[in-house]
Amino acid sequence: MGKIVKKQRPVNLDLQTIHFPVSAITSILHRVSGVITFVAVGILLWLLGMSLSSQEGFQQAADIMTGFFAKFIVWGILTALAYHICGGVRHMLMDFGYLEENLAVGSLSAKVAIGIAVILSILAGVLVW
Repeated sequence: MGKIVKKQRPVNLDLQTIHFPVSAITSILHRVSGVITFVAVGILLWLLGMSLSSQEGFQQAADIMTGFFAKFIVWGILTALAYHICGGVRHMLMDFGYLEENLAVGSLSAKVAIGIAVILSILAGVLVW
């Protein structure tokens, strides 16, 4: 008879016990913020087009922007854009060799990028509200 081959199977499938490094989380969030920013361009262009169409269109756009939901959406867009810029600058600094590509520097730069994005998010909230 032939040899019995033992199949290698994952041991741990409980996703709640898997912990990603902070650099992996920032990378995933950078991609998500890029998608949000891309979709936001359409929303903002629609709002700009409405405001430039006529005096009534401008008033409609102004009325839309007075609501809490619209302000929350704009704050979310600004937060995603700020995070995407922070993550992009971090990646560019690594690509150009200004930051070493090792675990310690990657982790620290990820934490700094998140911290700056949080500060910019708070400032965006002050700006919107």
